[in-house]
Amino acid sequence: MQAPSSIHFTQLEQLILSAPTIKRLLTACALGGAIGMEREWKHKPSGLRTNLLICLACALFTILSAALAGDSQDKSRVASNIVQGIGFLGAGLILHTRNRVQGLTSAATVFVVASIGMACGAGLYLPALFATAIVGAALQLIGMVEARSRWKFYSMIYELRWTTANGELAQLYASLLDVLDASGHPLNIVDRDSLPGVERVRVAVSTSRRKHNELLAELRAHHVADKILAFPDGEQD
Repeated sequence: MQAPSSIHFTQLEQLILSAPTIKRLLTACALGGAIGMEREWKHKPSGLRTNLLICLACALFTILSAALAGDSQDKSRVASNIVQGIGFLGAGLILHTRNRVQGLTSAATVFVVASIGMACGAGLYLPALFATAIVGAALQLIGMVEARSRWKFYSMIYELRWTTANGELAQLYASLLDVLDASGHPLNIVDRDSLPGVERVRVAVSTSRRKHNELLAELRAHHVADKILAFPDGEQD
């Protein structure tokens, strides 16, 4: 005769392997993976596998929370701790370097993916699908509107190159500081190095699209460097 605990875990295994449970887990994988694809396409740290696994784990925890509770009224004990655990995981994605804060959008995405996984685990497919659509719109469409608008600040990296024979480097740095001071931007050097015959420095500037265009034109007009390149900051959200 089997012990009551053995019977309970046998029923639990049957629940996990049942068709409705598998459907919930696969739905969580699909929705988490859909959001992860967008993050992967933008080369963010929380990519396809991360979001898929988080969504799957939260769905499974939600299912287990109700199954392990049995006849008890407290069926949300395990699921309630998911929010705290995801909070710690999201905090690990946020980095503060100099005057730049990175990873806020990735952390928020991980948080909402967890809620989508919980909805899938509870069998709430329509809210989960609707939330996934909203996340996709927020990351793609609203991101495009922000990038094209004049009020959204985003970070650009300006790479300036000088030939070592072209005057004193101190004077060139002074010219760079004059232009940045006049435009109201601090000197935020990301990195600098010296190549044979060439001095190179990268500066991060966060401002609107119009201000970026004005700053680039100002730098080139004042001949601050022999060559000036500008490209999006790959580490921003």
